Amino acid sequence: MTSPKKDIDPTVDLTGEEDEQSLPELEQDSGVDLAAPLGSLPAGRAAILRYAKLAPSSPGVYRMIDAKGDVLYVGKAKNIRKRVAAYARPTGYDPRIERMVAATASLEFVSTATETEALLLEANLIKRLRPRFNVLLRDDKSFPYILITADHWAAQILKHRGAHTRPGDYYGPFASVWAVNRTINSLQRAFLLRSCSDPFFESRTRPCLLYQIKRCSGPCTGEIDFAQYGGLVREVKAFLSGRSQAVKDQLAAEMENASAALEFERAAIYRDRLAALSAVQSHQGINPRGIENADVFAVHQAGGFSCVEVFFFRAGQNWGNRAYFPRADRSLSAAEVLAAFLAQFYDDKPPPACILISHAIEERALLAEALTTKSGHKVDVSVPQRGERKDLVEHGLANAREALARKLAESSSQSRLLEALGQTLGLGHAPLRIEVYDNSHIQGSNAVGAMIVAGLEGFRKNQYRKFNIRSSDLTPGDDFGMMREVLGRRFKRLMSEAPRAMAAPLSPTVDAVTGFAPVAAPVDIAGPGDGDGDSPWPDLVVIDGGRGQLTAAQETLAALGIVDIPLVAVAKGPDREAGMETFFLPGREPFKLQPRDAVLYFVQRLRDEAHRFAIGSHRVRRRRDLREAGLQEIPGIGPTRKRALLRHFGTLKAIERAALADLAKVPGISAETARKVYDFFHERAS
Repeated sequence: MTSPKKDIDPTVDLTGEEDEQSLPELEQDSGVDLAAPLGSLPAGRAAILRYAKLAPSSPGVYRMIDAKGDVLYVGKAKNIRKRVAAYARPTGYDPRIERMVAATASLEFVSTATETEALLLEANLIKRLRPRFNVLLRDDKSFPYILITADHWAAQILKHRGAHTRPGDYYGPFASVWAVNRTINSLQRAFLLRSCSDPFFESRTRPCLLYQIKRCSGPCTGEIDFAQYGGLVREVKAFLSGRSQAVKDQLAAEMENASAALEFERAAIYRDRLAALSAVQSHQGINPRGIENADVFAVHQAGGFSCVEVFFFRAGQNWGNRAYFPRADRSLSAAEVLAAFLAQFYDDKPPPACILISHAIEERALLAEALTTKSGHKVDVSVPQRGERKDLVEHGLANAREALARKLAESSSQSRLLEALGQTLGLGHAPLRIEVYDNSHIQGSNAVGAMIVAGLEGFRKNQYRKFNIRSSDLTPGDDFGMMREVLGRRFKRLMSEAPRAMAAPLSPTVDAVTGFAPVAAPVDIAGPGDGDGDSPWPDLVVIDGGRGQLTAAQETLAALGIVDIPLVAVAKGPDREAGMETFFLPGREPFKLQPRDAVLYFVQRLRDEAHRFAIGSHRVRRRRDLREAGLQEIPGIGPTRKRALLRHFGTLKAIERAALADLAKVPGISAETARKVYDFFHERAS
């Protein structure tokens, strides 16, 4: 089998000999017109028949491709030739399939040894190629885990996302980072494991603040010996592995023994640890007694949209849930959406032994076999009919209904805002994809550009991008130059990855008297691009700045030959006062909106989110540079004063958060030096 992780090019050689049924026979059976115009249904059927006669009769995966070379659909089949030839039938398909067939210009095939391998390869190709006619899993971020490290004598507890490369025990997945952080905080109170990094651990000469507030046992300075700390590690591993009641019983017994021996302080420690463990389990909602490891999938459809709610149960504990809204054609049933979703979901995630689903899917046995082969342990996929498992699925369905109702309500409100924004700016359409750009730096240092994306679904955080400004010829603090670099890099890459034909320049519809777009102007829910909400091309670019930033953006895009994307710059009011923003558009006089205008609030949210993301990216870069260069980057801070500050506060983060008065109390730090340190960390980013 071709490895699904490798880049493959399984193009069929059309010069080969004909197999089984000849082309004339296929044409006669289907009544295909080979002279039909390109892009029509007869032309698509003719193209499919040309490739079908050379398709293999083995299991495998096929790709349907349009005239531009874009993949339209990825499918699998037990017999590729029979499956592909079926698309050329003259009748019997719904409009979605007919549109796909009409757009097909060529096909590519990959043979596999078994249908199971074909299913796994199909899921991988769908996630990698994102074909327009497949069900697509939109949110594909990796899940967070809890890691208990095994590469240090004092094991560390921490949040982990990504490949499991570091030695240790991984517990998860958890539905969200919030769930992991909450659980780790409670586990630290209960088991007192360290969360600090190894370099920080090795540099300690006295216990840190976490020891003082009873969140750590202080192994760094010998407050607890190796044997006792190892016992704590074993306890937390037992708790996370499902033996929580045994751990609680042991702690309760220790508390009783300490109380009987009149060691009330030690008894209070065990009491607090028991309370912390109870807090972990109280936040987990449903904790099924008869299920150790399982994932629950429930799908609900309404208003032409689908929601798949996923619950994670590990070690008999509920580790959270997450709602997904896959992109799927409205004609697909809930079972069809769920079947496609499951294969993609487990493409890069280890499946548990039990998968409970709300709808019977057509190839349930094949999916179970594929997941068993991939994971190395038996995986059961079932639709429970009674008992506790049925209750779990019903609970998932209730959550899916509620999540989809909230999503539809938010989308309706968001759609109205986008339509109003399109009217206000005179676009003639509601922008489905808005990109907002902002820069952040301190006197030109650690300069970062940021791009956020918003649309019908709100903020699309998985498409945010940051740009480390790297032009060496920029004057420090040159906001115009930074904006040119960011937009140039963004759109050069976009043109190479997703080329499209450029339209004529857009002229906003503006009233000649008022200078505003007519409020009653009709708005189409489509942009100047292809109208696809998943297109990487923006329908509107918003720049945080004034006329100068707008001019820089115009010149940058024009130099690339891009003249059909609307631009607007939003300048803050005097003293950065919200509600007094000025809008700058090409070819129009600057204008302001009424302070309570809904569109103004919407634009403020977009701008504030871009500002938050830009400043956050800038601070991350600044902290990294500080870790590399040390506090010596601050004028007047040498090795001696650096050691004094670290000895007093313990960490760089504590120094950054310290008040001016606290900095001045450090031995060897004068009031003037304290002011320099404080100003360095608190100077406002642009």
